[in-house]
Amino acid sequence: MTNHKDEKYELQIIDQPQKKKKGRLGLFKPFAGGIVGGALAFGVYIITPYAQHSVDNTANESSTKTEAVQTSSSPNSISNMVENVSPAIVGITNYQTQNQTTTDFEDFNTPFDESKQNQNKSSQGEATGTGSGVIFKKSGSKAYILTNNHVIEGANKLTVSLHDGKTVEGKLVGADPLTDLAVVEINSRHVTKVAELGDSSSLRAGETVIAIGNPLGEDLSRTVTQGIVSGVDRTVSMNTSAGESSINVIQTDAAINPGNSGGPLLTTDGKVVGITSMKISETGVEGIGFALPINDVKPIGQQLLTNGKIERPYIGISMLDLEQVPDVYQKETLGLKSSQVDKGVYVKEVAAGSPAAKAGLKSEDVITAINGKQVKTGSELRYGLYTNAKVGDTVKITLVRNGKEETKQVTLTQSESKQVTS
Repeated sequence: MTNHKDEKYELQIIDQPQKKKKGRLGLFKPFAGGIVGGALAFGVYIITPYAQHSVDNTANESSTKTEAVQTSSSPNSISNMVENVSPAIVGITNYQTQNQTTTDFEDFNTPFDESKQNQNKSSQGEATGTGSGVIFKKSGSKAYILTNNHVIEGANKLTVSLHDGKTVEGKLVGADPLTDLAVVEINSRHVTKVAELGDSSSLRAGETVIAIGNPLGEDLSRTVTQGIVSGVDRTVSMNTSAGESSINVIQTDAAINPGNSGGPLLTTDGKVVGITSMKISETGVEGIGFALPINDVKPIGQQLLTNGKIERPYIGISMLDLEQVPDVYQKETLGLKSSQVDKGVYVKEVAAGSPAAKAGLKSEDVITAINGKQVKTGSELRYGLYTNAKVGDTVKITLVRNGKEETKQVTLTQSESKQVTS
């Protein structure tokens, strides 16, 4: 059995491709997206049976004919679903200021033999790339779009292309680099559809999913690709403008390319279960893309709508999934029993003066639960912390130290903007 703990993968954020003039598609244009590196840690998940879709082939006893009923994943029903949800899918173009210096020389052969040099600095907003987004809320004259932070990052102007071909101006409501999420506001005048957010916790390996977005730019807008859920509860590490971050993702083999960023991952009944974000970019690797689970996205999106930013509770530790620590070290140095191996979060360091330090946490502790709920990975710890606790709360941390279980009460404070270790 292959051990994945120490393998390194090259993750590529599905960054927006350069916006280009209409005409040839330019499919072989190099990706403009940034490359990020990190370890892919396979999360703990329960293997469950594949989704069962039955077809009613029961024949009427008084008739020799058999009536077939379309299943939820039949081609026609998927086409109908795509038609129905497509008006909620948008394209987003990122414009950034480019400072240009021009030098003009007048004719040297003037009667007065004069020369003049003029340097004119102008700020021009140029389209630096495009991505995707999904309309998830409409309120009065405003509508709101979920997308990735890396789609809008650095923009001084955003435009949003709608299903009917209209282009409107977008306004950034808030963004969070650590979860790679952003919310953009537009006028609701031309919005006819709001996507329904589903439940990503119910996803199972093998379930059919659909991705819709603008791969390689607006020339291929609203491209539909189909695949399956390849895995749930995956954890990937990525570098962001706010530092290194570890996030929970859904793995899928639905084709995801630059420009798909921020678009929805959908179930066959049209519910959004993920926001497509990145893929593994490595020679010989195909069909490994990732989406942010919608259950993780919802609370972040709501905070961005309300506050324009994320106020995270801070513990003050740097950590590692215990399964990435060698088994021998876990048993001999940490004193874990066989039943405790690979089940928890290893504390690498505790920041001086932090809530964790004040509560008595130490390096080489193994955190196994928060408020009584078991955590097996750093992603689960962050999720429990960020979704079920707030600044000022006191949480109960269960840990194993030298093979013995202890409980610590940690009072959370607000993290600094660059703090990503939790």
